[in-house]
Amino acid sequence: PFPIEIISGQEEARLIYLGTMTSEPTSSNDTKFVIDIGGGSTEIAIGRGNDLKPLIVASRPMGCITYAKQFFHEKKINAISFEQAKLAAEQQIESLINIIKKQNITVAFGTSGTIKSIYRILLDIGVCDGIITQKRLDDLISYVLEFNSFQDIDYPSLSSERKSVFVSGLAIFSGVFNAFGLNTLQFSPCALREGVLYELVGGLNFRDIRQNTAQTLSEHYNIDQRHATQVVKTAKYLFSQWQQQAPTSIPASLESILYWAALLHEVGLKINFSSVHKHSSYILQNSNLPGFNEEQQLLLSTLVRYHRKTINIDTLPYFSLFEYKHIIPLMQILRLSILINNQRNTEINLQAFRLKLIKNKLTKVTIEINREFVENNKLILFDLEQEKKYWKEIEDWKLSIVVC
Repeated sequence: PFPIEIISGQEEARLIYLGTMTSEPTSSNDTKFVIDIGGGSTEIAIGRGNDLKPLIVASRPMGCITYAKQFFHEKKINAISFEQAKLAAEQQIESLINIIKKQNITVAFGTSGTIKSIYRILLDIGVCDGIITQKRLDDLISYVLEFNSFQDIDYPSLSSERKSVFVSGLAIFSGVFNAFGLNTLQFSPCALREGVLYELVGGLNFRDIRQNTAQTLSEHYNIDQRHATQVVKTAKYLFSQWQQQAPTSIPASLESILYWAALLHEVGLKINFSSVHKHSSYILQNSNLPGFNEEQQLLLSTLVRYHRKTINIDTLPYFSLFEYKHIIPLMQILRLSILINNQRNTEINLQAFRLKLIKNKLTKVTIEINREFVENNKLILFDLEQEKKYWKEIEDWKLSIVVC
């Protein structure tokens, strides 16, 4: 009965790094490397010191299941197939090699099935500490290549299920180990699950990583911080009035996305003012946003996409985690918040505005504006009249303006 959250490969890499680093003792001076080889992809992350946020995250479409099917036909083992799989893995990370080598990695960890199997087999053959070095890895590969098929591999710790994907996983790992010039790597039992749980329980001095992501993105695109802050302030003001009158409340998790949309709605100005809403939406949809699952990122992008101009309700994407009855008010509040701040006046008096709802018709909104404010800000009425036309094109939407 629980909603499923889908995360990107880069978000998976971040959470794997978090889970590993909260569990493994390291020095504050270390540069830390983490790799996780899964069934369909491989995640890599690098960080420094005690910071739980990695500097580099990457996900590549190479996994022990897909590579087993692609390179080891009928599950037969031979040196040529192994070398092809290894080179294919190196090719996938080719663009990362120089970047990662420059980080001067001092400690490396591997997590999950493939690396756990390598670690256990090293213990089986007498390596007492289980640490993976280049020589130990080369020796293990030589041993494995003596077998004819996957099922022939005979190590006490290797289950029959793991046999079917171990050789392909070993080839991927060998390619990564060689390409990045790693000296030693140790197995960590903690990975994605621990990272997810750590964030769910709040962690030590935890702050929502998404807030850091939004702030970093706004700084990266050099948005007008004073204007963005004023739009966020306006959105909070209007949202509180909406909540006081609505018969149902909007979840806090959705409220936060409204404020991040208000903060980031102008990131597309870096491309062009024309169609800024489309440019901003594209950037938010296609950027790596640590902390956001795929639907949260899509909602953020969608709100920004429709913060101005015409709205085509029929083109709104499908959401499984969110309800449209909650999304629509967020969209309306964001549009009004941005419109009220069109003149980019950071001294605007928000008390001059009142938002009113009609019960059971939450998409029909009235904005009451102080007459004195209107006399000193005459363009606001012109902007609102134009906004009324956009709302009128949508069934069940209505914007009314009252000067009082």
